[in-house]
Amino acid sequence: MLAVLLPGLLVLSAYQLLHPKHAPEAIVNASVKTRIDATLKSFIDSNKTVGLSALVFEKGKEVFYNAYGFADRENRVPMDRNTIVRIYSMTKPVTGVALMTLYEKGAFQLDDPLSKYAPEFADMKVYRGTDANGNFILEPAKRPITIRDLTRHTAGFAVDNHPALGAAIQKVQPMNPDNTLAEMAKKLASLPLQFHPGDEWAYGVSVDVQAYLVEKLSGKPFDQYLKETIFDPLKMTNTRYVIPESDQKRLAALYNRSEDGTLTRMPDERANFMHTKAHALTPGGWGLTSTLDDYMKFAQMLVNKGRAGNVQILKPETVALMATNQLPDTISNRMWLPSKGRVGFGIDFAVRTQPPMTKDENNGIVGEFFWDGAASTLFWVDPKNDLTAVLFTQLMPFDKVKLHKRFRDAVYGEYEPKNTAKQ
Repeated sequence: MLAVLLPGLLVLSAYQLLHPKHAPEAIVNASVKTRIDATLKSFIDSNKTVGLSALVFEKGKEVFYNAYGFADRENRVPMDRNTIVRIYSMTKPVTGVALMTLYEKGAFQLDDPLSKYAPEFADMKVYRGTDANGNFILEPAKRPITIRDLTRHTAGFAVDNHPALGAAIQKVQPMNPDNTLAEMAKKLASLPLQFHPGDEWAYGVSVDVQAYLVEKLSGKPFDQYLKETIFDPLKMTNTRYVIPESDQKRLAALYNRSEDGTLTRMPDERANFMHTKAHALTPGGWGLTSTLDDYMKFAQMLVNKGRAGNVQILKPETVALMATNQLPDTISNRMWLPSKGRVGFGIDFAVRTQPPMTKDENNGIVGEFFWDGAASTLFWVDPKNDLTAVLFTQLMPFDKVKLHKRFRDAVYGEYEPKNTAKQ
């Protein structure tokens, strides 16, 4: 029998020698590491931010880590991988994963009306103007808000700076930290919508309503559900709303950068008010703190199609659904989303749908999904290259120094229109 098989095996071996299977070329090689390092160091040297750290994994292995500058400039505490930062809107993808664990259990369908589970959102009205007496002119919403609307920011909830509805939001204060999620939802539902559900993309409180849904559907407090369903299984021991006193010394200071480039520390009592004591509100859209390694565990779970070791947080098809653009072309009014690059929006992530057309756009790989935070933090998941990146700083206003653009270019190389091999 061996004599019969041997010629075939020899032919196969010869074929393999002549036509070797090349592993895809690594993105982060030695020269790229040097480029990332020089790029990030330059932001400290030029005083564009106070502290900075980055972690990149490729094919399941750490391929880059470094930290620069200070977590706390005034007390000369260096930034490092154990530094705790406020991740602000990088809370949103965590909330989305929590919600989708309940989707997998059959608790809801994406196109279910929100009012099926939260009746206070039935019969919503849409703002159409103000009459001579200063009263709102309202009309019935053309259709109900769906859960899909919540996950892609098309629900219609008004933004705080709306010229007419802003004052009403300020009066009702749905996001007051003393509100429970249920109280937040009731107050939010009492306000008119800014536009008809599904008509526009407008970033706002939709993900906080997702957190309320998680509470209602799971029967557990939102922060408890996050801990039991995501943080504990992934061993994300440093990700939470309230930081224990023993760990508060690891919390980075928060800095504001003025137009002239001056970096001023935000008063700690203001920067840390959500993190040093518990509040009634556990927002789905912001409020978590984390470390580089903790958030990388979350990103690695996503690039591994919902799995981390022996732990399955989500099914592969659910992660794929979350990373699929949910915005039809008919939604042309997209607030500032186009500033992120040529992207759509999935379930609590931006999703890259096209490569950049110019070197001035944010770089990235088609199919990646990502989000960022108000203090200029960033993460992305690149399934094509099995690459995940987490970038931490504590800088406001959001990324006026083009840190995200420069970091992406350092990882992938500056975009060249004629060289689309990596796209």
